[in-house]
Amino acid sequence: MSLSGSDGPVIVTERFELWKPQASDLDDMIRLIADEETRRFLGPAQPEAKGVFERLQRNGGSWALYGYGTFPVRRRGGGEIIANCGVFHTWRGFGRGMDDMPEAGWIVRKDHWGQGLAKEVMQAALDWFDQTHGQRRIACMIEEGNHASERVAAALGFSPCGSHDIGDEGNAVIVNLFERGTD
Repeated sequence: MSLSGSDGPVIVTERFELWKPQASDLDDMIRLIADEETRRFLGPAQPEAKGVFERLQRNGGSWALYGYGTFPVRRRGGGEIIANCGVFHTWRGFGRGMDDMPEAGWIVRKDHWGQGLAKEVMQAALDWFDQTHGQRRIACMIEEGNHASERVAAALGFSPCGSHDIGDEGNAVIVNLFERGTD
C-alpha cells in the first residue's frame, strides 16, 4: 500500500486506487448499484440519482467533518468506479455501539465479486484509518444472510457483537453487528 498526494488517489494497493469522493462520481456511483444482486443487502438503496446523490453528500460530509469516509475504488490506472469501501462516521440511531462512531462498509459491483477486492481494499483503508486517526473501535453491520461480507469482516478482524432489526411495519430486516477493537 502506498499513499498518494491530494490530486490523485489517497491510497494505492497492488491492484486498486482509493480516491476521496468527488461530485463527478455521481454517475459511476449510480452504475455501481445498478445491478439488483449488488443491491440485495443494501436495504432501500436504488440506482436513482436523488438517493445516490444523498449518499454521496453524506460521505462528503463524513470527510469534511471527521477527516475520513468511504473511498470510490478504481482499478489502477482506470477511470470507472467499481466499488465504494472504507470507514465513515455514522449515527444509526439504534444504539448498541452504532451511534456517533466510525463504521466500516463496502459495496463491490457484481462483476468484481470473488476477486478479493473487498478484503484488499478494506485492509488498506483500515490501515490508513489507524495510521491517520489512531486505532479505535470500528463498527460494522451486515444484513443477515450476506455470508460473503461476514467472511470479509472476519478476515479483517471484526467479531460479532449483536444484532438489530431495522425493518419497519412488521417486516423484519435483521442486521448482524460487528466490531473491531483496538487490541
